[in-house]
Amino acid sequence: MRIEDVLGNRQRIKILKILNQMGELNVSEIARRIGANHKTTMRHLKILEDDGILQHKMFGRIRLYRFNINSEKAKAIQSLIENWEKTEQRGLAFQNH
Repeated sequence: MRIEDVLGNRQRIKILKILNQMGELNVSEIARRIGANHKTTMRHLKILEDDGILQHKMFGRIRLYRFNINSEKAKAIQSLIENWEKTEQRGLAFQNH
């Protein structure tokens, strides 16, 4: 999948940011945090998992999603998110002085 297809959706970006911050979450919690229903959230998670960016593990009927630590794409996205947020924090600190 092309980068613009992965990052061209606001809800997918929110999912990636949340998982980068929280580590791993179940589908219901991800859906709640991005303000989407279960079906829509599952569709986005499937896209990200099919591309190797995310992976899930099962605990009974509960799916926990997290970044795929073996994926270069996942590592690149995590680095992008972390650097972007550091830059935003510096910008806010600069504006407050």
